[in-house]
Amino acid sequence: MKFEGYELPEDLYYDENHCWVRKEGDLLVIGMDEFGQQLAGDIVYVQMPPDGKKVKKGKSFAKLESGKWLGKIISPVDGVLEEPNEDLEINPGMINEDCYGEGWMYKLRPKSLDGLEDLIHGEEAIAAWMKEEVKKYAE
Repeated sequence: MKFEGYELPEDLYYDENHCWVRKEGDLLVIGMDEFGQQLAGDIVYVQMPPDGKKVKKGKSFAKLESGKWLGKIISPVDGVLEEPNEDLEINPGMINEDCYGEGWMYKLRPKSLDGLEDLIHGEEAIAAWMKEEVKKYAE
């Protein structure tokens, strides 16, 4: 789905920190959505923690840097980091180039899939959320 020029696939789940989540077997693949990566600008550095790190919903666990922004990656669900996308440490710009594909950030084994229920999902919910986000950042 396109919303005001931003691509937001309807089959994904989103959190308020502009991460997307895709269920892949019993793992969750997580990345930064198009709105978030465009807001951040050109990503120049990604620091990912090692496999096995426990992450907690709403808590930061990694760093991301662009030419105009230094931020933290916040986990959208509780779980254990299974596989960071180590290619991002060599080429962090993949997040800008292909945020829903090769630019994924990490795979997580969730504590429970119930956490997906708290995320933004479905065309109507995504559109309502993005309308507020676009308005918030336009001010």
